[in-house]
Amino acid sequence: MQRDCFTQEQELFRDSYRQFLQKEVLPHRDEWRKAGIVPREMFRKMGDQGYLMIWADEQYGGLGIDDFRYQQVMMEEDSQYGDIGFYHTLHSRLVGPYLKHFGSDEQRARFLPRCISGDCILAVAMTEPDAGSDLAGIKSRAVDHGDHWILNGAKTYISNGINADLVVVAAKTSPDNPRQIGLFLVERGMEGFERGRNLAKMGMKSQDTAELFFRDVKIPKENVLGDASKGFHYLMRGLAEERLIGAAGYLGNAWRSYEVTRDFVMQRKVFGKPLSDQQNTRFKMASLRVELEVAQTYVDHCVTQQNAGKLTPESAAIAKLYVSEVEGRVVDECVQLHGGAGYMEEYEVCWRYTDARISRIYAGSSEIMREIIARSIFGR
Repeated sequence: MQRDCFTQEQELFRDSYRQFLQKEVLPHRDEWRKAGIVPREMFRKMGDQGYLMIWADEQYGGLGIDDFRYQQVMMEEDSQYGDIGFYHTLHSRLVGPYLKHFGSDEQRARFLPRCISGDCILAVAMTEPDAGSDLAGIKSRAVDHGDHWILNGAKTYISNGINADLVVVAAKTSPDNPRQIGLFLVERGMEGFERGRNLAKMGMKSQDTAELFFRDVKIPKENVLGDASKGFHYLMRGLAEERLIGAAGYLGNAWRSYEVTRDFVMQRKVFGKPLSDQQNTRFKMASLRVELEVAQTYVDHCVTQQNAGKLTPESAAIAKLYVSEVEGRVVDECVQLHGGAGYMEEYEVCWRYTDARISRIYAGSSEIMREIIARSIFGR
């Protein structure tokens, strides 16, 4: 697909990042998936090359590049040569901006340099055993004790949960208002902060997903992010970009699945001819290409809107919904075109299929996306 949305500098950045992935990530992908976690040192290697939080100001050690195209480049290359379970994008582009937008000068000075270097790995903890998309349903509580808060609760399905050194934890701060939520910076080693299992998952095997427990954790006032009554607003602010990030990643996985399938059907012979000579195969691949190209055009448009500060929650929901559904259809058809080989883990399309199933659930399920879009149509 011919795309003219990237500058020469961004393409040079792509080449450099691709070389990094081919050297540092691709050779280790299988062992990380078996281990169920990416080594902490990989965040430091990313930091050494300046690939973490590239938007951060130079005073903290960042590159000062607040252009989402660069993150899009990284996610596209991750899909080709990286590993979907290496959650540096969550660290850099989902959690890090909470410090940028809502942190104090002291908090930014204390945490950002170590986050940019990869010495401090980030996570955000919202989901609970009985509360997912509906944040008003969370049960975690933080009680104000004057010079500190006491945090109690449990979180689950937390990405980077084992590796994380700093976790942004959402907890209710009012017994009367279910939408009054605070965000608390919980650091590794705080008394009462414990980690549970590294949860076994259908896909994304190398990404550490954990249970977190907070039992009378003493949170100093300097570890409260912004206003302790406005956490719900803070979380909502980042959702549009989170869903765009998701869409870009889903599309990268779909494109890669399509490419490995194209190579497979050109080599695989049926009735003495390459599978790619069969009309059924040719038409199916053509149909997949159409869906991918249309999805790519919309994602590229949304990135332009994001850079201009004009990306709406509705547009992001459309991108998240449509691209995750396209990814699901593409990877499913790609497995089918592989035949029995598609069911074998030694074939790349197999684990890309299982990795893709979560796309229609996390960062807001397809059903939630439809509700957001419906509200933009009907006003409620």
